[in-house]
Amino acid sequence: MRDTLTRIASFAYAGLIYGFIFLPVAVLVLFSFQDGRLPVPPFNGFSLQWYEAVFADRKLMAALANSFIVAIVSSVIACLLGFLAAYALARHKLPGSALQRGLLIAPMTVSYLIIALGLLTVLNTFGIRLSLWTVGIGHVVINLPLCFAIIYSSMGDHHINIERAARDLGATDFKVMVLVTAPMLLPSILAAFFLSVTFSWDEFIIAFLLSRFDVTLPVEIWSLLRSGLNPKTNAIGSLVFLVSVAVLAVLELTLFGRTKKS
Repeated sequence: MRDTLTRIASFAYAGLIYGFIFLPVAVLVLFSFQDGRLPVPPFNGFSLQWYEAVFADRKLMAALANSFIVAIVSSVIACLLGFLAAYALARHKLPGSALQRGLLIAPMTVSYLIIALGLLTVLNTFGIRLSLWTVGIGHVVINLPLCFAIIYSSMGDHHINIERAARDLGATDFKVMVLVTAPMLLPSILAAFFLSVTFSWDEFIIAFLLSRFDVTLPVEIWSLLRSGLNPKTNAIGSLVFLVSVAVLAVLELTLFGRTKKS
């Protein structure tokens, strides 16, 4: 009897937690189909008019493409630099390595607003025009510490013996890093990459301060909300959420599923 009550309480608690997390998302998706001018209760019935409006809105589609490009490119660069830094500090005795690790992780404790203002000052000092490239630079700055921390924490001592065996078989240090270490750390690298993509996709402050004419999706959504509630924001948010869930499901069933089996 006590075990039964414990299970019921556990399921109820889990239900509350998941409801608290996903209720806003469910409401967002529901009212993206609202047949009315405002995405607020009462629900007037299903309609696809706002999805049609999103796909017909050139600014929203351009911002969506910009966000995708910036997120992918900046995340690839952040993961690459994070992996190289983690490999160097974990496999080689460098002077002041503890200080270097601290400096690499330090930006994670700094407000995005401070980072954005600092980058804006640097860019203006060197006369660099604001564009998607400068937004990408900002996203590399904020995501590089995260990628480094994730990859460095997964570089255990058990990997060293495999790397030594590869060297004994004649592999160069570069081949060991690319063909041995990187594949062993692939789950951590992918985790760092997708977290970086997520943070870059949602980031607003840096994208707002370091862009000019070509803006990312969060900046474009902010522009829409300045004039009041807009059902198109619910529709574009639902599309992004559903695509993210689909990508996660495919990765879980293919790549991560194979990693667990092996």
